Amino acid sequence: MPANAPELIALLDRLTAATPAASATPTNAAAPANAAAGKPSAPVAVIGSMNADYTVVTERLPRPGETVTAGPLRVLPGGKSGNQAASAARLGADVRMFGAVGSDANADFLLGELGKAGVDTCNVLRAQGASGTTVITVDAHGENTIVYSPGSNALVSADYVVSRRDALAGARVLGLCLESPIDTVTAAARLCHDAGVTVLLNNSPFVPAHDLPADLVAATDILLVNEHEMAMMLDVEEPANGRWIAFDWQEALAGMAALGFPRAIVTLGAEGSVVLDADSGVASHIDPVTVDAVDTTGCGDAFMGTVLAGLAAGFDLRDAVRLASAVSAYAATGQGAQASYGSADRIRDWLVAR
Repeated sequence: MPANAPELIALLDRLTAATPAASATPTNAAAPANAAAGKPSAPVAVIGSMNADYTVVTERLPRPGETVTAGPLRVLPGGKSGNQAASAARLGADVRMFGAVGSDANADFLLGELGKAGVDTCNVLRAQGASGTTVITVDAHGENTIVYSPGSNALVSADYVVSRRDALAGARVLGLCLESPIDTVTAAARLCHDAGVTVLLNNSPFVPAHDLPADLVAATDILLVNEHEMAMMLDVEEPANGRWIAFDWQEALAGMAALGFPRAIVTLGAEGSVVLDADSGVASHIDPVTVDAVDTTGCGDAFMGTVLAGLAAGFDLRDAVRLASAVSAYAATGQGAQASYGSADRIRDWLVAR
């Protein structure tokens, strides 16, 4: 058992303890009868993308202009926001999904898979045309390339956000990424922030700091980025040796605060993550949970979904990130995004068995 396993198991136990013994089944008709059993009372809202992931595995990723042979094509549920919602729901969070699917077969597939995870999809729109899709290639080491086609995700408007005002404002935390139109993301952030909902923004797909709307920055309570995105936002050089532990994290804390993000999470891959808190002036390094990765697709979304679940259950940010390190590591041991996510019980058993 890893040295930090007892602490992680205790966090999982706290998350479970924050869950009432029973609650109502999600109103999504595709959900099984027991899908919402044991959900926390404070809801998580996630607004954004749902995609069908067309995934193949190859020995290595192709170079530009090169064709390589892959294994069988798999169609898996994905989309950053859908992934984040599924991850939080599998851990026991009461999750409401907002966004749009198309009029194709992938729409029923995506809603059905979210329902199996226990996500409430009653607020999801049905639009004419194709649902969102991605084409993913995964190599033998778990690295991947991803090409994204927004489809119905691009049709989610600021007016839609306003039409779901009450459902959004009733959450404790809101999860956002940038696979949806930026005006829609900004409208959701402002509405929820003004209602006292904690807004967690994942700056992915990446947008430079100077291109982020001022209203979105002002309405964001916590920013989530990886180390490369942070370096681009701050316009700083990455460590020449690739090691981030010795980076000047106090400088990063001050830089992110100057951009309008007093609280931020920076993920560092195999080196863990850092929580930046300008209010306390502390930059906290969070240890990683190391695994032999099978597929890293969706691991970042599992991380964010866990942070959302933790915050909804009353965790402080550092503890939510500690738990996210374990949940995202578990996700890397399986294929696909949502297909690789585990419940609190399954992840606890995995930690004990390591």
